Formats: sequence, C-alpha cells, structure tokens
Amino acid sequence: MKENPVLVTGGAGYIGAHVCKTLAREGFFPITYDNLSTGHAYAVKWGPFVQASLADRAQLKETLNFYKPKAVFHFAASALVVESINDPGKYYRNNVANTLNLLEAMEDCGVKNLIFSSTCAVYGQPRFHPMTEEHPQSPINPYGRSKWIAEQIMGDFSKLHGINVAALRYFNAAGADLQTEIGENHTPETHIIPLAIQTALGVRPEIAVYGTDFQTPDGSAIRDYVHVQDLADAHVAALRLLLAEQKSITVNLGTGTGHSVLEIINAVQKYCSKTISVRLEKRREGEPSILVADNRLASKLLGWKPRYSDLPTLIESAWKWHQLLVENAALLRSTIQRIGASE
Repeated sequence: MKENPVLVTGGAGYIGAHVCKTLAREGFFPITYDNLSTGHAYAVKWGPFVQASLADRAQLKETLNFYKPKAVFHFAASALVVESINDPGKYYRNNVANTLNLLEAMEDCGVKNLIFSSTCAVYGQPRFHPMTEEHPQSPINPYGRSKWIAEQIMGDFSKLHGINVAALRYFNAAGADLQTEIGENHTPETHIIPLAIQTALGVRPEIAVYGTDFQTPDGSAIRDYVHVQDLADAHVAALRLLLAEQKSITVNLGTGTGHSVLEIINAVQKYCSKTISVRLEKRREGEPSILVADNRLASKLLGWKPRYSDLPTLIESAWKWHQLLVENAALLRSTIQRIGASE
C-alpha cells in the first residue's frame, strides 16, 4: 500500500479530479470513489478507482477498511440549483443521506478527517458583500439547504465523534487544468465561461443571459470566479491543517473580486476574436445581483491566495480544454464514419 492514502468521493468530477492531480503531486495517494453519474472515468489518472455509490454502505466501509485513508475529501453531490427546485428529493438523498452514510462509515472505520465541498449557496440572499463566514445562513433552494444541513450534521459528528471537518464554501469554480489534462465537461452545462466558449466554438448557437436589470454597472449579475487549480490548492492546504492541528474550520473560497456575466462574454469574444450570439432572458427568481467572497479567513488559516483566478487565465485555460473536447469529438465522428464506410 502506498503512503499517505486519502479517499476522494466524486473524484471523477470536475473539481474532484483536479484535487486528485494536486494531491498526487503533493505526495498523497488519492483513491477515487465515484459512481460516474456525472463524473468521467477518463479523469481518474492519479490513483485507484472504486466505482460505487455512497448509498452502498457495505462497499464504502470495505473501501475505507482496505485503504485506511488519513482523510476523506467529499465532493460527491448533486449541484444544479434549478434541478434541486424541481427534484428536491434527489438532493436530500444524494447530498444529505449519502453524507450521513459517509460520516457513519468514517466513524465505524476510525477515519477522523474530512474536507467537505460546500458552497456559498448556504448563505442565501446576500445581506452584505463581500460575504464573510459570519454572514447569516438562510439558503433559498434545496441545493443550498442540502449543503447547509450536511454542514450541521458534520458539526454534530465533530462534537460527538471527534471528526475534524474543513468545510470549504466555494463561490464560482471556473477554468481548467493548466496542462489541459482535465477540465469542465458537464451535461447539461450551466456555467457561464464554458457556455460562452462553446458558443464561440460553434457547439451551441447562442448563449442566454438571464437578467440585465440587476443593480450592477452593466445590469448583469456579478459573481466571484475562482480557478479550479486555486480551489485544489486550498483543499490540500486544508488537509495539511487538519492533519497538523486536528481542528475543524469553515472558510470561503473566492477571490474577493467579481465579474459580470456580460463582462465574461465580452472577455471570451476578445480572446477568440469572434462574436458570440446572445439571447436576453428575464432574470431568474431568487438570483442576487452580486455574490463576492471575503477570503481573508482562508488566507489566515490556510495561507491561501488565489494565483490563477485572473480573468485571462480563467478564459485561456478553459478555452484550451474546450477546444480539445471539440477536436476530439470531431476525430471520433470521423473515425466512426470511416468504420461505417468500410463495412
């Protein structure tokens, strides 16, 4: 068995795979635990793969007992706000019940460190910005509530069973691996940067902008975009803190700077020298004008500063990844056509 094993639930997903790569580079041995409902097997490159669900308690305990990880990174979750409104049961099963399964399995197997993929959606409508960790928590959709409930359960397990938890509340993850080995590949895609890039690449005919009447300089919503590599670095820093100090923390992961939806689209157009077709739609219910993180606590506790979250790096890294996806899709179609012609 290799040294420094860590279990990564959802390790075949967008952020989980980037964390696995970073863990391997930093001397850890990541074991991916994923049912591939939204993840991709091709993204599992830096350690063994257990294809299973967190609902499978027996398999989960068998995996923990076999690998004996020093910690668990918990990314496995459903994460679409609109879907959560239309199917709340799915979110409470996947994000709450399965998290409880994980915590009970960790307690049974003696694993005491958990790094949790949380979200700024636990705050609900912002009362001030930038938002600190002391901001009132009043989530406004089942996705946010499921993550908030999971955090509360983790707090109970921490007090009773001594499980150390680092709850990392992301703002908007974006960008792709700087070596273009892995990146964002969601179905359906809901994030603004890949949507804009896919439109510029001709994958989709236009991009919808939901709301131009927000209280912002250009009327479109402002969000805090943090590069996925910066997120991965923060996770490794949180692991080191838990291992060294055996204490629980909750921190925001964002840049402290926001970009509007129209600013993102214009930046993609400028990068690729192409015009993107935009369809203007009414703003969606419950959408705040501005969501920006106060990241001073992450800096203080983790020594973390975003290094790759400037807008040019976000767009360039994502562009290279999505261009590669389009090229690979074209190659696959060509190959299938040649095989069909030869039969």
